[in-house]
Amino acid sequence: MEQKKVIPLSTIKSGQTVKLAGVEAGRGLNSRLAAMGLLPNVEITVVSNGHTGPSVISVKGSRMMLGRGMADKILVSNSDYEKDNGRPGRQSK
Repeated sequence: MEQKKVIPLSTIKSGQTVKLAGVEAGRGLNSRLAAMGLLPNVEITVVSNGHTGPSVISVKGSRMMLGRGMADKILVSNSDYEKDNGRPGRQSK
């Protein structure tokens, strides 16, 4: 079985799409992120991720800002390989 590399969201460059693998935080932050739509396996596109200041991400058509500390606790895996290996893409009508 192939193992996916899991890294913090704060290290992802702008323009990349990743999948949420987990959150290393307490119940409060986990429930807050879930309420925002950040659930396991959801696709996240990083809109802006400078080295200082908040990260801007897009999830299910909504943009949101995450503080640096929060982005450090969100673990993601690269989903680009799935798009390249035959996973059906979404087609817009």
